[in-house]
Amino acid sequence: MEMNLADLFELVADEVPDATAMVAGDRRLTYRELDRRADRLAHHLAAAGVAPGDRVGVQLANGTEYVETMLACFKVRAVPVNVNYRYVTRELEYLYADAGLVGLVFHRRFGPAVIGALGALADRRVVLEVADGSPPVGAGLEYEVVLAASTEGRDLPARSAGDLYCVYTGGTTGMPKGVLWRHDDIFFAAMGGGDPFASGNHIARAEELAERVLRPGVTALAIPPFMHAAGHWLAFSTLFGGGTIVTTPAGGFDPVEVWRLVEAERANAVVVVGDAMARPLLDVLAADPDRYDLTSLMAVGSGGAVLSPSTKAQLADLLPGRIVADRFGSSETGQVGGEPPADDPFGPPRLRVDGRTTVLDADLVPVVPGSGVIGHLARGGHVPLGYLGDPTATAATFVEKDGTRWALPGDQATVAGDGTITVLGRGSLCINTGGEKVFPDEVEAALKGHPDVADALVVGLPDERFGQRVVALIQLRPGRGAGPEELRAHGHGLLTGYKVPRQFVFVDEIVRSPSGKADYPHARTVAEAHAARVGA
Repeated sequence: MEMNLADLFELVADEVPDATAMVAGDRRLTYRELDRRADRLAHHLAAAGVAPGDRVGVQLANGTEYVETMLACFKVRAVPVNVNYRYVTRELEYLYADAGLVGLVFHRRFGPAVIGALGALADRRVVLEVADGSPPVGAGLEYEVVLAASTEGRDLPARSAGDLYCVYTGGTTGMPKGVLWRHDDIFFAAMGGGDPFASGNHIARAEELAERVLRPGVTALAIPPFMHAAGHWLAFSTLFGGGTIVTTPAGGFDPVEVWRLVEAERANAVVVVGDAMARPLLDVLAADPDRYDLTSLMAVGSGGAVLSPSTKAQLADLLPGRIVADRFGSSETGQVGGEPPADDPFGPPRLRVDGRTTVLDADLVPVVPGSGVIGHLARGGHVPLGYLGDPTATAATFVEKDGTRWALPGDQATVAGDGTITVLGRGSLCINTGGEKVFPDEVEAALKGHPDVADALVVGLPDERFGQRVVALIQLRPGRGAGPEELRAHGHGLLTGYKVPRQFVFVDEIVRSPSGKADYPHARTVAEAHAARVGA
């Protein structure tokens, strides 16, 4: 099995050239049109000196240009690098230099930060500005002008399954790191290739992908930013199935616009990142449940953050009969999967021990099912090569034991007697209070079950007696007024006593990334400032 992402896309484009591939605002592209635009950009990159293995930054909001740039890079065997468009100049300088970028494609609205960071591109071969209504910044050529002047055709170098895909991940702490994958591995791990370890449940040869194309394909509404791995994987797994990717205007998140697009584009699937996106969508729907025609909608999926039980229950109430799919995954593992517990349809998703997924102890030995031992979630099979330019982090995260290579994404977990894996959360976020371990995910899910709570984050602060104490940042729903005692009583009804927050900090808004992921360093800073003010 030798899979190259550009080759695979071209196979699908040739199979369904007139099917709609992308819808972004007023622009609708068929597979033929998307392929030709990517070809034009690929020829420009090659003419500018972008060579196989070179890395090109993609600092764009969701739209056709993002996917076009990724495809163009793949076509010339270059490596597109996702750039967080919320980064300020200092952060961009770090990422540009760390990735060793030779080029950049960016929306003009991000120009002020880009201008100050371009000096970090030591070898600058191509810079393209994508018009978005903002003034030109003069950093590079205009994207559409370049495409119009370039040539079509697939007269480009032959590619291989070993060509590289890179995704930068900020994680929850530390500076961002680039995770390097072979095309072949990421296709099977996260982009629709299926499971080669389950007989008959995978694409065995490239040509088979075209044979499996659906007519019509699935229409998926992509809310997560393409600058995060979940956005990449949704886009390419949909395109590899002959489906249609719909993006929101300018890549923004407006819950009213999301439901309008579901109705207008007859979307079959909506993908969110946890409660941060799902709750505003449900609030809009609850306020006027008959406003939108959602008969086309078959599934709501969440990746990157797990939906709380209360949100799942509301989904079941407002969208009966739809599939609600929580999926575990990370930039270091690809999509791992997950199913709700058999006895709790709204509970957190569970994994199962199999040939690729297990829990390893400190000696990299699988923990005994039912032992209660907390170990490290591990994923084998198709895994990354490592972190770009960081052999130390690579050695710590991608380990080998008895001839098997494992990715350890940082989540801690236990294994029940029946082989069911319960993921507890990131070990780096675990709070040790009086010798007991508290994982923020569990406490946050409990707190968000209170009807007054719009969002919650949980961190640990130093405590003289217990080492650390549990502190919760709370964003209340508009017009609601639950206080600490009420929330504490709610927590005691769902959690063991030591897991219930000792302090509550009420904030106007919980800070999250554009993808909905929690900003724990910021949350800890806010909690520390509050503790200093009240003398705690």
